[in-house]
Amino acid sequence: MDKIDRRILAELQSDGNITNLELADKVGLSPSPCARRVKQLEESGVIGRTVTLLNPAKLNLKLTAIIHINMDRHTPER
Repeated sequence: MDKIDRRILAELQSDGNITNLELADKVGLSPSPCARRVKQLEESGVIGRTVTLLNPAKLNLKLTAIIHINMDRHTPER
């Protein structure tokens, strides 16, 4: 993974709906190499999936969660 791959990932994380043409322009590549890099990042598992984040307040969704966790060991690793 090089500097361009990291720039691609940063742009995709900021806007998962960005077109390949816009992405290529932002990272300084032509569209074909940019698309190949994105595909390789997907195939290697670096990019797992693209999701849409919803605004719970706009959907009038409220969630309160109380979580209780029991652990068998309390160590820095766990």
